[in-house]
Amino acid sequence: MTQKTISRDTFRNWLADGEELAVFDIRDPAVVGYASPLFATNLPAEFVESEIGRFVPRTVVRTVLADGGDGAAALLAENLGKAGWANVFALDGGIPAWTAKAEASLPTFDTPGVDFSLAVRDERNTPVISVEELKRLRDAGEDVVVIDTRTVAEFSRDHVPDAVSVPGAELLLRFKDVVPSDKTKVVVSCAGLPRAILGAQTLIDAKVANQVAYLHDGTKAWIGAGLELETGRSRVYGEASPAALDFARAHLQTLSADDRFPEIDVATARKWAHDPGRTTYLLDVRTPEEFEKSHLDGTLSSEGGQLLGVAYRTIAVRGARVVLIDDPLGVRARTVAHWLQRRGFEIAILLVDFSAQQLSAVA
Repeated sequence: MTQKTISRDTFRNWLADGEELAVFDIRDPAVVGYASPLFATNLPAEFVESEIGRFVPRTVVRTVLADGGDGAAALLAENLGKAGWANVFALDGGIPAWTAKAEASLPTFDTPGVDFSLAVRDERNTPVISVEELKRLRDAGEDVVVIDTRTVAEFSRDHVPDAVSVPGAELLLRFKDVVPSDKTKVVVSCAGLPRAILGAQTLIDAKVANQVAYLHDGTKAWIGAGLELETGRSRVYGEASPAALDFARAHLQTLSADDRFPEIDVATARKWAHDPGRTTYLLDVRTPEEFEKSHLDGTLSSEGGQLLGVAYRTIAVRGARVVLIDDPLGVRARTVAHWLQRRGFEIAILLVDFSAQQLSAVA
């Protein structure tokens, strides 16, 4: 074991000590799949040296690289140390060594999205509907709409037929345009459970008048029932109408009535980002298209719906401050904050008028 390698026991202690810590699974994404056993950020070995700064804003943060047992992490830790990253270490034996012992529950870097969403479901008794029940409703001609809360790219790959794509953080903002009638039954879907449960519970917490449930196991269950999925960008949300904005504004007050987040200005966000003693993420939770059109320098595009289910893909430093950036209405930021605070994140909100005239005054 080199000076740039830590033992399994040391890593376990670091996961529990509450100090800032970044963890990367540096194996190939095809091997890692949906989530690392650590529920840590997947940054393939070939990109670590060039992209680590995007995920870890401060070079002094303790950082652990976990490889496939091939020694790649130790070599990268040595190289990064020479480049000024003094606190980057390799996990001895990598993922194979970490998972070798048959323990009932290994500690993880982040709370798995499934575990968190199931806890929300059990606490709130979130209504659920099966694929078979959904099909019966449709066959009977019931007024029902399926909303897919994954990213538009995921929706385009496959989705329940006739579903509408509305990523999770956009639900309240686009809801009235997608579901104009209070009588329509709403079924929230994703590929499995996490984003569907949180999407459904978001609408319920916001007290929309409609009957809302999540589709158990989403597209996975649809396939399992022998039914075919639809592909392509068949039905995707559009620009929010004035009526949708008014609806979102009113129901956001209900959703966030018990939430308490500091609302900061751009100067404070900049000060935090340059704080030498604390890591701060400046995350723009609007759509990627909105971010591309206009954004603040030094911020990251982090679509809000993704943060709800897989925050570790963006927030690589545990214990960091997280600033959620949105337009003046703040629906996306407050929806994401509503759930991230329950996962232990320290949240602040920054609302910015991204019109060309206003942005030039704050950028």
